[in-house]
Amino acid sequence: MSVRRKRLAAGLICGALAVTGLALVAQPPARAADTTPGYSVTPITVMVETGPHNDQPCTVSADIYKPDDVSDAQKAPAILTTNGFGGSKDDSNEAAIGRGFVNQGYVVLAYSGLGFGTTTCRISLDDPQYDGKAGRGMVDVLAGSRGYTLDDGSGTTGRVGYVARESAGDPRVGMIGGSYGGQIQYAVASLDSRLDAIVPIITWNDLSYSLAPNNTDLSSGVTSRTPGVAKKEWIDLFFGAGIASGAQSVTIDPETMAGCPNFVLEACRAVAQLNTAGYPDDATLALARHASVSRYLQKVTVPTLVVQGQKDTLFNLQEAVATYKSLQAQGTPTKMVWQSWGHSGSRPAPGELDFGAASIKDSYLGRRFLSWMDHYVRGNASASTGPEFAYFRNWVRYDTSPANAGTAVARAYRAETTFSDRPTATLYLSGSDSLTSSPGSVRPGSASYANAAGAPTSYSETSGLEGGQVNHPPIDAPGTFAGFVSQPLKAKTYLVGSPKLRVRLSAPLAERSQVTPGGKLVLFAKLYDVAPDGTRTLQNRLISPVRVGDVTRPVQVTLPAQVQRFAKGHRLELVVAASDMAYAGNHVPQPVTIVTSRADPGTLKLPLTAPLTF
Repeated sequence: MSVRRKRLAAGLICGALAVTGLALVAQPPARAADTTPGYSVTPITVMVETGPHNDQPCTVSADIYKPDDVSDAQKAPAILTTNGFGGSKDDSNEAAIGRGFVNQGYVVLAYSGLGFGTTTCRISLDDPQYDGKAGRGMVDVLAGSRGYTLDDGSGTTGRVGYVARESAGDPRVGMIGGSYGGQIQYAVASLDSRLDAIVPIITWNDLSYSLAPNNTDLSSGVTSRTPGVAKKEWIDLFFGAGIASGAQSVTIDPETMAGCPNFVLEACRAVAQLNTAGYPDDATLALARHASVSRYLQKVTVPTLVVQGQKDTLFNLQEAVATYKSLQAQGTPTKMVWQSWGHSGSRPAPGELDFGAASIKDSYLGRRFLSWMDHYVRGNASASTGPEFAYFRNWVRYDTSPANAGTAVARAYRAETTFSDRPTATLYLSGSDSLTSSPGSVRPGSASYANAAGAPTSYSETSGLEGGQVNHPPIDAPGTFAGFVSQPLKAKTYLVGSPKLRVRLSAPLAERSQVTPGGKLVLFAKLYDVAPDGTRTLQNRLISPVRVGDVTRPVQVTLPAQVQRFAKGHRLELVVAASDMAYAGNHVPQPVTIVTSRADPGTLKLPLTAPLTF
């Protein structure tokens, strides 16, 4: 990693805690069981076997939350949870999940993932053979088939006998968590049929897409046949966060900081390769996809509530859609929620989610999570699992007072009986700068731009720091992008889903150099909301990086999925830019012309909930 990127990573880590949910906290010393009115919290350690041959033992640090009225004679169902990247069982998110569910009568087992907190072994990116097997070992603890040691220095051992079971060795257990703690649920579910339900929140479908997306030439879901465009800032942030987590617990497991610090060796190689080339090679793709649910999704049959954030440039809504559609196609019970918050802005809307409230039932998402578990884990058939698809609308007003927000926020969620992202309207590229809704009014023309050698000329975000820390408006330098603008809207327009762009390009230099991934043309597509005064808004700072497989053929681009209202009098502006500061790009200037004609105009297809009128 270059000196500049090391400094960038350090700065991002210091500022990202509140925004991304990373919890780089100092790990407390071993502590005795903690008793709180209504339940107890007991710190434990567990030995698990990981690796393809089960020959890599790891010591897992965990907490058991047990309701006071639960015993071997009066058993209760259980919830398993683990931390997001950079956190541990001791961070506020895990403690909140523990409190939220134990107060509803569940036993909760919260543990630190491999490489985090005082849990030993290296970070392996939620690989089923390592993290998945560790999670399966924690299900063994809830089943009573694997023992634990109290984490109080006494050496006392024990087994859990108070979790309800469906049969011998099969506990009633669901799993919940976010980000890194979301993907792990798929990994465990792919290995362990004893899980009864999962709620993966803001996580990935294909990690190669998350770290180096390509929104064209898609083979399935978000997986592209052509290597994508590296997310420089997110990559540096998370690699730095993993190293920092290892440094905090170096006295527990010094070996993990040797060589590739706190990561499996392949991860260090992948980061170096991405930062150098700007795209993933075959080895990097293999590593990332091996740790992705897209690779083993057919093994996931447990009821799954897919929850993804609208404010998320790390794991975007397309990833959730890819997972949801695949699960649905194979008959796995699944539903989907698009919440307001994510890695690019982690504060939920008032009443949306608050594990710190008196009850998990006091928020919209808390009720959804609890009902999902009550239905599939507790076995309460009368507990509703909610609508097939629900999404938050930030333009809907409701009572946000603490006393009423938890109930009133439901007004801001739109419930649908089905999910569809099929386009309902088409705009046509016309001339050099226009969008029209009538194919008959298309004017032939072209728009040209070029990138600057080695210097990004567009800014969309500072990854991980958007929101409270950084609010610089997005910009595009003149001459480095092409823009196509519609007429003012005659009525409010609502966009829910991913627009689809089709354009024809003329890029002679790229045509000659595209025999290698590094020589292929890189571009960035995005959709602005332009107000009557000219103010441009990039919804949640979402863009679509593209590495064009073949510039001589029409290019199909999936733009970011989003939930957006365009007000009356506003215009839509499609922008195709040459570069972006948060991403890798072409190292040499690549002149590009977008060509349109009446016979073959470029098109922008939009999934709208109402007719488009100009």
